Amino acid sequence: MDRVYLIIAYVMASLLGLCFGSFLNVLIYRLPRGMSIVSPPSHCICCNHRIRWYDNIPVLSYLVLRGRCRDCGARISLRYPLVELGNCLLWAGCVAWFSGYGIGMVVVACFAGSALIVVSVSDSETMLIPDSMLVILALCGIAALLLDVFGVGVGIGWQSRLIGMAAALVFFAAVYFGCRLVTGKEGLGFGDVKLMTAAGLLLGWQGLIVAVLIASLSAAVCMGIFSVFRGRRRLREEHTQEDEKEIPAKAFPFAPFLAVAVGITLFFGQPLISWYLGLFL
Repeated sequence: MDRVYLIIAYVMASLLGLCFGSFLNVLIYRLPRGMSIVSPPSHCICCNHRIRWYDNIPVLSYLVLRGRCRDCGARISLRYPLVELGNCLLWAGCVAWFSGYGIGMVVVACFAGSALIVVSVSDSETMLIPDSMLVILALCGIAALLLDVFGVGVGIGWQSRLIGMAAALVFFAAVYFGCRLVTGKEGLGFGDVKLMTAAGLLLGWQGLIVAVLIASLSAAVCMGIFSVFRGRRRLREEHTQEDEKEIPAKAFPFAPFLAVAVGITLFFGQPLISWYLGLFL
């Protein structure tokens, strides 16, 4: 019977995650632009036609319409079905990974993961992190702390969570203000400071270290690859008139790396920490 309940939980989490993923697309588009998330109703951003209910079914409608608006034929970004499908898999994964701790931790992980998806995609597209998503992430951290206090959480400990929050605030604020003081420029967005402060509460101080390491290494690798391709482009265009001027470096969003690293640590942080400490004990 327990197996039947677990299968039902997987199915329900997947369906709810898929539907909620559609709402995440609304948040990703509207929040950075200061738009209401309820008005106007879902519409094509090219022709402004209201999207019919049968054209708003997650993933399926995109496949039926072949990625184009029914009214004007404008191409619909692949981001929409990817976010929906990604949130579906995320919520099913939360049931698989956290069901042993009870429904409370499953709900916390689902909402924290969804908030991280919005943060990651929004910063990638607009270089802006919606404050409302950071509030949700902080509330998830508070909920996880309370679950630990009552003995039904993952066992990180409320002290570790508070230390993680304080350490993240001090460290990332020091980086932010230090860069502005020394270079006069922002080496790190203040949204990243708030993101990691909330993440410190969610992960605890040990998990925070793991997340920062993952984010830093992955960002370094991606920036290295980007620099190589940018260098090759310069070489190909070195004899053109346009290339006589220096190609300006584009801003590189760091929040997607932080958000993905926090998500990975939320799931696998404790096993990674235990494995690492086991090397020395």
